[in-house]
Amino acid sequence: MSDTSLPEPDRIDGAPHPRETGQLFGQDAAQADFLQAYASDRLHHGWLITGPRGVGKATLAWQIARFLLATPPVETDGLFGAPPPPTDLAIDPEHPVARRVMAGSEAGLFVLRRPFDEKAKRLKAQITVDEVRKLKGFFALSSADGGRRVVIVDAADEMNVNAANALLKLLEEPPERATLLLVSHQPSRLLPTIRSRCRELRLVPLAPDDMERALTAAECDLTDADPKALSALSGGSVGEAVRLARQDGLKLYADLVKLLSSLPDLSRPHAIALAESAAGRGKEDRLDLLLTLLDRALARLARTGAIGQPPSPAGAAQETETFQRLCPSPHAARVWAQLAQQEGDRLRHGRAVNVEAASLLLASFLALRDGCPR
Repeated sequence: MSDTSLPEPDRIDGAPHPRETGQLFGQDAAQADFLQAYASDRLHHGWLITGPRGVGKATLAWQIARFLLATPPVETDGLFGAPPPPTDLAIDPEHPVARRVMAGSEAGLFVLRRPFDEKAKRLKAQITVDEVRKLKGFFALSSADGGRRVVIVDAADEMNVNAANALLKLLEEPPERATLLLVSHQPSRLLPTIRSRCRELRLVPLAPDDMERALTAAECDLTDADPKALSALSGGSVGEAVRLARQDGLKLYADLVKLLSSLPDLSRPHAIALAESAAGRGKEDRLDLLLTLLDRALARLARTGAIGQPPSPAGAAQETETFQRLCPSPHAARVWAQLAQQEGDRLRHGRAVNVEAASLLLASFLALRDGCPR
């Protein structure tokens, strides 16, 4: 049960909600692990679904939820034996469970996530203990029909301490026929006792081919986008790739690489133009994206010298030649890594205290010029 009319913390602008996503790409191993446990009658009551942001963790949780709620328990018939085990998690979208899940009216499903603050008119920063306490009523009401009960916690990292302790009690003494699916971007932040009471399904960054298929399925406009570059710059995260595609991130990264290609002299007109393009009211998203891409570019630049070759695939046309020239050795890699750390910290601090964006960025570009290894 979930109110789909309220803002959803796990929704990415420009992409279908995980509840609405019919197919999961690049995560066959995790799906196979779950199906093997299901078929061997070793279905754990707690599952920790881990991996980087945007690789399909929530989509997998919703797929598992639909599958469990729509698939009746296997009963062995003495004459004909048990039916063959399912080979995938797919459920017909016209199945009653699938339709109720889509509408947010499935009585056997509870979605535990950050609540909406009616007074502040925004989502709260954490999942509170009051939200976890609602599970008591959910289990009491849904136990009447004796069917399965499924809880999706998205994301478990966002629980405060009291909420985490309350959920731990459920994992220690789970209700009958209940399955808890915990989505976690950073499992190290969870209580060790929560991790120890769950079986892990680890998802991986998407390869370029899977990224292209996932973005096509999400109906993202890839007319002017290179799927391989999106995969490289997003770290294999579909969510991050959608953000890059929607905000013209590939062109912004190419502009940034072009600026770096002018080092060690630095094209001052280009630096000023790039800094001013992310300054001013209404450009906060572009500023955040530029800071993210600058951090990513410097990390990829340092990695070029550290491993002796540029990252592949390239994120922009000039990247390979530029990075090989600027970072030809492990020594240069150390210099760039230190610059990346120094400027990253300074930019984050400046952003937090609202330093004027153009001045902040230009100062950082000049620092890269002064610190560039000769």
